[in-house]
Amino acid sequence: MLETKTLQELADFLGGVVRGDAHVTVNGLAPLEAAGPDKVTFLANPKYAAKVAETKAGAVLMASGGESFGRNVIEVANPYLGFAKLLTLFYTKPHPPLGVLPEAVIGTNVTLGDGISIYPGAVIGNNVSIGDRVVIYPGAVIYDGVVIGDDSIIHANAVVRERCRLGKRCKLQPGAVVGSDGFGYAPDGSSYYPIPQIGIVVLEDDVEIGANATVDRAALETTLIKRGTKLDNLVMVAHNCQIGEDCMIVSQVGIAGSSKIGNHVTLAGQVGVVGHVTIGDNVIVGAQAGVPGSLAGNAYYSGSPAMPHKDWLKSMGVLPKLPEMRKKLSELEKKIAELEARLVKE
Repeated sequence: MLETKTLQELADFLGGVVRGDAHVTVNGLAPLEAAGPDKVTFLANPKYAAKVAETKAGAVLMASGGESFGRNVIEVANPYLGFAKLLTLFYTKPHPPLGVLPEAVIGTNVTLGDGISIYPGAVIGNNVSIGDRVVIYPGAVIYDGVVIGDDSIIHANAVVRERCRLGKRCKLQPGAVVGSDGFGYAPDGSSYYPIPQIGIVVLEDDVEIGANATVDRAALETTLIKRGTKLDNLVMVAHNCQIGEDCMIVSQVGIAGSSKIGNHVTLAGQVGVVGHVTIGDNVIVGAQAGVPGSLAGNAYYSGSPAMPHKDWLKSMGVLPKLPEMRKKLSELEKKIAELEARLVKE
């Protein structure tokens, strides 16, 4: 059963202010169109402000100064962030510690923290260290020598290969693979000799790896993903890469080996990054862009090859006109040829 909170309690939790009846009670969240009197809704995009007049929600979470249309309002600086925090408050509860359940396989010399849950079908190798309150779901495989920090969650069928290290509060979604072999082969005549990948992967605190995403182990040293970075589903990070803090790497991005990505970088869906390049801090790269070389920080890039976003917009504005421009160019060439021929005769 969902917990009930007054609007004032929610405002105090979010550091916001109530406009309206602070004593109204609610027990969860719902969209503007579907919310009833017992739910909070939110307005993050001002273009939907008119829907506030129609909602039946007990309160609307919005930025300060927004039109309330007579509804109860909780004003916060960032409504979308407030929405996320209220979802956590109402719907995310601590996982009850279940211990090691029957049919989980535990190797030798394994250190298990307090309050853990290891589900049936999970396999834990030898010499593994698992922190407090870690949850490992069915089918997950943890190879020998792995370290997993406190409060991390390893979902079903995820794999952490040998000697890799996960910090605190890391989360691997189903099918994620951390520490797979890097794609390294030495030419040997007409064939290729596999180069042993003897490095590891390190995920710092609060890193999340999406479903079926892969992070390759380094050839010799460390593939590193720093604190707070989030990888979406189906992302591929190659060996020896370093990704900075608080980056957002969106679905189907591929990052080739030994690339270095700064802090607070966003790579939108299907971005491809070649190997051995550097991307500076606070960069945004638009969807389906191709990054063939290093990018300076504090900028927005788009296109393939990637270029400053404003330049790309100008290029895209010209692109649909190219057939017409080609036709006009052909006409001009014909006229110039006619004029030149006339001048020769004269």
